[in-house]
Amino acid sequence: MKPRVLVTGAPGWLGTSLVDALTNGFRSGPVEQKPEPVRILCLPGVDANALKASGKVDVATADLSDRRLPDGLCDGVDTVFHCAGVIHAKRIKDLYAINVDGTRNLLEAAIRAKVRRFVFVSSNSPAGLNAFPTRLMVEDDPPRPYLSYGLSKLQSEWLVNDAHRAGRIESVILRPCWFYGPDQPPRQTRFFTMIKEGKAPIVGGGESRRSMSYVDNTCQAIVLAERTTAARGRTYWVADRRPYTMNEIVDTVERLLEREFGIPVAHKRLRLPGIASEVALVADQVLQGLGLYKQEVHVLSEMNKTIACSIARAERELGYDPKVALEEGMRRSIRWCREHGQQI
Repeated sequence: MKPRVLVTGAPGWLGTSLVDALTNGFRSGPVEQKPEPVRILCLPGVDANALKASGKVDVATADLSDRRLPDGLCDGVDTVFHCAGVIHAKRIKDLYAINVDGTRNLLEAAIRAKVRRFVFVSSNSPAGLNAFPTRLMVEDDPPRPYLSYGLSKLQSEWLVNDAHRAGRIESVILRPCWFYGPDQPPRQTRFFTMIKEGKAPIVGGGESRRSMSYVDNTCQAIVLAERTTAARGRTYWVADRRPYTMNEIVDTVERLLEREFGIPVAHKRLRLPGIASEVALVADQVLQGLGLYKQEVHVLSEMNKTIACSIARAERELGYDPKVALEEGMRRSIRWCREHGQQI
């Protein structure tokens, strides 16, 4: 049986979770996914052996930023799930080469192959920050991209929407938020370590809210975006059912580490005044204006900001029903770290 779907971004955090869900079968909310073969596109030199071991994964290799994608990449494919992208790049130009040019190149390959639907995994960053901390962002709000990453993802969304409006391909755009869950990269494990050691930064009062997207919830939304006819040309926020404060996030991880996993924690916080994030934002703007990117500075710039969305449209139109919330999701994340040798 030949693969009918192509997934980019695997191996990678969300890409790996989606491939596992498709090839092994998956139940979440209204989604019941039967196992099926999948084609993935990964960078040359990337080890995809763990995914290939299932016998259900066909691996193609290419750099999305290269317009010369492999011939036949999308042949026989019904749906492209475009999860690949870069968040923390060393150079600003890499954000545009990978996120914008990569999306354009893949989109053109899909159109040439007459792929039916292109599901694009975007980000919260094209929408930027909440205009008012008490009001959740919705899909029809005007875009307010947050620095270069947000603009690169917004430009990618424009490409996808333009192709749909021109009748060249069906498209659906999803905007997940701060990921968490199994298969996490070292930067997320480092966050757990900082909490354990009492070094988790709390900027201001720690009551700024963040929408977060547990990976299984996000995979559910991706599958629904493929299956739902009425989703054509639509954009959806994808997150857990409600946002969480930074205090709640840190408290939850700390409690799980100590009470359920027996890991001693310092019970401290690295408390910083709200101005620390504003100074970091200015530094981030200057660095990015010079074409440079520093992950720690960028993350600190967001720490006192509210980035929180409503998932009402996805619930109403897709039937999206996120089943995992913060405590259970963080429990699974910590367990995965311990089972896969990631030292917290």
